[in-house]
Amino acid sequence: MRIVETHISVLVFVGDKVYKLRKPVQFDFLDFTDRAVREADCRREVELNRRLAPDVYLGVADIEMDGVAIDHMVVMRALPDARRLATLVRAGAELEGCLEQVATKLAAFHAGAPRSTVISAAATEQALLAAWDANFEETRRFVGTVLEPSWDQEIRASAARWLGAHATLLAERIATGKVCDGHGDLQAEDIFCLDDGVRILDCIEFSDELRFGDVCADVAFLAMDLERLGRPDAAQRFVRDYESRSGADLPPPLLHHYIAQRAYVRAKVACLQYEQGVEGCDRAARDLHALALRHVRQSRLALALVGGLPGAGKSTLAAGLAAETGWALLRSDEVRRDLQPPGGSEPTDPAPDDGRYAPSAVGAVYVDLVRQARLLLEKGESVILDASWTDAARRSEAARLAADTGSELLEFCCTCEDVVATARIDERRGRGGDVSEATPKVRAAMADRMDAWPSATVIDTSSRAPAESVSWALRRLATPG
Repeated sequence: MRIVETHISVLVFVGDKVYKLRKPVQFDFLDFTDRAVREADCRREVELNRRLAPDVYLGVADIEMDGVAIDHMVVMRALPDARRLATLVRAGAELEGCLEQVATKLAAFHAGAPRSTVISAAATEQALLAAWDANFEETRRFVGTVLEPSWDQEIRASAARWLGAHATLLAERIATGKVCDGHGDLQAEDIFCLDDGVRILDCIEFSDELRFGDVCADVAFLAMDLERLGRPDAAQRFVRDYESRSGADLPPPLLHHYIAQRAYVRAKVACLQYEQGVEGCDRAARDLHALALRHVRQSRLALALVGGLPGAGKSTLAAGLAAETGWALLRSDEVRRDLQPPGGSEPTDPAPDDGRYAPSAVGAVYVDLVRQARLLLEKGESVILDASWTDAARRSEAARLAADTGSELLEFCCTCEDVVATARIDERRGRGGDVSEATPKVRAAMADRMDAWPSATVIDTSSRAPAESVSWALRRLATPG
């Protein structure tokens, strides 16, 4: 016999059976102090979990004393621990086949799951904000003892800001049928990869509202758990498999937001278990809190303008930021090249205000740059725009794009001493192979016309190594607001 405890249940493993007994506990999100409520919850668990594991949930048994039922247990078929997904992850096993089966089964389950206006209401901006607030309230007493206060403050502010900026996306998800009666608690511990297929156990039964949600929320829960277990590659694979099997798009900002939310929920649960005296749960709570913070930062949809005069190091900084963040990078120099008519040619020493640097040509480059950025942002991809951004009117157009797409606008202006810029330009032109054609003359002409850029964070690259400039900018990205 083996006994396992959670914060709300006791599981007794005997032979080929598992008996699950509710604890008579009360939290903000459930109240099991009444026997009749525990009985109803047992029956609800069997009913709901038979949707994904009909041969595992055998029924409900009464615990009697002198012929009177004093409590109730869910009776389940015991499954081999060695085939738990979490066990396989920890053992470093090959997960490709199992994750593909989970994704296929989950996609089919979501496709046939109930949908209604009541269910959809759980995925609105207001409902999600209320859910975050409820979790924040339930963890309040642990902030400063178990959970890091500054992290919690950033998570709170970022979650609210994200929901306010993405109400349109949430409404579109509801309108296109992406919200259903799902699982609600998809953890690797509760998934078994058997020879005759996967079994997915232990959905949320005590609260319909916690089970209702975007299909992305279910996917995010398992992705979060796989990352928690040290396999972010498996998390990414599972997300790709689900998108492939379901045909559903999971926009990165939405996925990261839900991963952050799920990590925070598990941090709360770990705090409650720590309060109950379970060893190691304080450390687990802090790790999950950090995971929530990481993904709430990644959930930001951002439009970053990286500008400055030629030779100031803007392209180096933009490329470094793109490599570190994974955000899409668009360069004005590449757009300028692509807009050149087929077979056209330009002098190797272009004059200011002429040819591809004529005002009309420059304007066309910025129009196309913003157009391409809009397409990416509307797909949920953050974007870095590498251009000079010397014209305040062009920056205003980019700011309108950020507002239209609910993106956070980040502005960096690179500067450096003239002698350093000239040396960089000459070295680049001598080396060849770079798409940039700017010369010292072009730089001087642009400097004469450059509008003030008070909203930008200025980075002087004169004496900073490229890696140092990138690190400095990344610290700015890590503190949104």
